[in-house]
Amino acid sequence: MSGVAEILAGKGVCICAGSGGVGKTTTSAAIAAGMAARGLKVAVLTIDPAKRLADSLGLPELGNTERQVDPALFTAAGIDPGEGELWAMMLDSKQTFDEVVKKHAPDAETRDKILENRIYRQISNALAGSQEYMAMEKLFEIHSEDRYDLLVLDTPPSRNALDFLEAPKRLTQFIEGNSLRVFLKPTGLGMKLVGRGTGVVFSVLKRITGLDLIEDLSEFFNAFSGMVGGFQERAKRVNELLADERSTFLVVCGPAGDPISEAVYFHRKLIEAELPFGGVVVNKVHAEGAVAVEREDLLAELSERLDNPELAERVTDNFVDYRALTVRDRANIRSLTAEMNAERVIEVPYLDSDVHDLSGLLAVNRYLFADRTERRALAESGG
Repeated sequence: MSGVAEILAGKGVCICAGSGGVGKTTTSAAIAAGMAARGLKVAVLTIDPAKRLADSLGLPELGNTERQVDPALFTAAGIDPGEGELWAMMLDSKQTFDEVVKKHAPDAETRDKILENRIYRQISNALAGSQEYMAMEKLFEIHSEDRYDLLVLDTPPSRNALDFLEAPKRLTQFIEGNSLRVFLKPTGLGMKLVGRGTGVVFSVLKRITGLDLIEDLSEFFNAFSGMVGGFQERAKRVNELLADERSTFLVVCGPAGDPISEAVYFHRKLIEAELPFGGVVVNKVHAEGAVAVEREDLLAELSERLDNPELAERVTDNFVDYRALTVRDRANIRSLTAEMNAERVIEVPYLDSDVHDLSGLLAVNRYLFADRTERRALAESGG
C-alpha cells in the first residue's frame, strides 16, 4: 500500500479535501511537515478558524502571507530536514478577495469604488463559495510565483466537500447573474422590477440609516461589470491548475458511516470531473489489537488482578465497546476500498493524545508515510 511520499512523488500541489471535523488541518500540516523533513521546500495553506495549525507549528499566529517554521523545531524532534523548509499561512478570504479586485480592476477609480462599497464589503465576507474560491485564488497565486517544491492546501470546512469544486462556477455566476443586473439602472427598469412596495422600504431605510441601498447596489454592479472577463479567465486558470497532472487530491475522512459515504461520493465526483485523485486518508481508526478474548474470561481475569469488581466491570465494558468500534471501522473501510483502489487508502489510528506540536505531526507521519505492513505494526504496538 502506497504511503504519502509515493503518492506525492513529482507533485507540486496537494489538496486535502473532505467534510468538516475529519482532521483535514492536522493531516495537511503533517503532510507538509513530512515532505519538508524529506528535503523539500513546502508551504501549507489553511482556513482553520481555531488556529490550531499555528500552535502545532510553533508559530504565534498565521496571516495571509507565509511564515517559516523554525528549523530548530525539526532538530528538537530528531529530524534533519537538510535543505527542506516548512512554511505556513492562514487564508484571510476578505483580504484575498480585495487583492483579486485590485488585480482585475481596469483602473484605480474602479478599484477604489468597489473596495469602499458597502455592498462589496458584505458580499466579500458572506458570499456563498467566496472562501473556497479565494482559497484556490491564493493557491494559484503562490503556485504562479514558483517559490515552493510543494503546496499543501487544507480546504475550508464544509458540510459538502463538493462546495470546493463548485466555488469558481458559483462565484462567476453570481457576478454574471442577470437577476442581479436589474439594479444597474435603479431609476429605470430596475426600480420598476423591485416594485413600489420595495421602493418604499428602501426609501424608509435611507431616511433611518442614511444608506441608499439601491445606489450602493447600482454602483457595485456597474463597477464589477467590467471585471467579469477577468474573473472568468482567472477561474479558468485555477481549474486548469486543479486538473494538472502535477496536482493531486487527497480525500480525508473518518471511519464512521457518514464520512465514509461522503468520501466515496467525493471520489466519484473527482473522477467525473477528471481531476487527479491521489488517495484517501482515514483518520482516527480504532485499530485492531492482538488480544482475542471472551468478555467473561477478561472480566474474571481483571477481577482477580484488580481486586475491584466494579472497576473490572467498567474496564471490560470499555474493551468490549472499543472492539465493537473496531469491527465497525473495519466494515466501513472495506466498503471504502471496494469503491477505490485499495493501494490508495491510508489509515491513521485513534492516537492516545491530541496533536499540538511539530513532534505530534511527525508522529502522525509514521502512519501517513509508512507502507501497509509498517502501519499495521505501528498500530498494534501502540506506536
